[in-house]
Amino acid sequence: MVHAEVLRRRLELLEEALGVLEELGQLPRETFVSDPKSWAAAERFLQLAVEALNDMAAHVVAERGWGKVEAARDLPRRFLEHGLIDAELAGRWSRMIGLRNILVHAYLQVDRERIHRILREGLGDLRALAAVMARFL
Repeated sequence: MVHAEVLRRRLELLEEALGVLEELGQLPRETFVSDPKSWAAAERFLQLAVEALNDMAAHVVAERGWGKVEAARDLPRRFLEHGLIDAELAGRWSRMIGLRNILVHAYLQVDRERIHRILREGLGDLRALAAVMARFL
């Protein structure tokens, strides 16, 4: 059985992270990429958002008995297999997981202009996936 409180806490964290990320996305590109506080906050909140999403997904997969998850990239496939997301969103989620890994392990490779673009154009995917997770409450 999916535990609503597990999902609720992570949805709250995700919503808080999205609020900060949307605010940072309003900054002009030049300001964002030149201000270490802005891009560092964005990187951290993107990491937290993806981790909250993955935690919720892993909980759902485990509780529903949808199979073994050996790596985070298995999560989008499980949700795709069960008809909860389409292939395009699964692909974008998989790329989010890759971005999270870069943010955590390869910080010297982070393209700050790309992060700014994500803040302006890519947060809708996180919201869409949050809505999928909210269905299990």
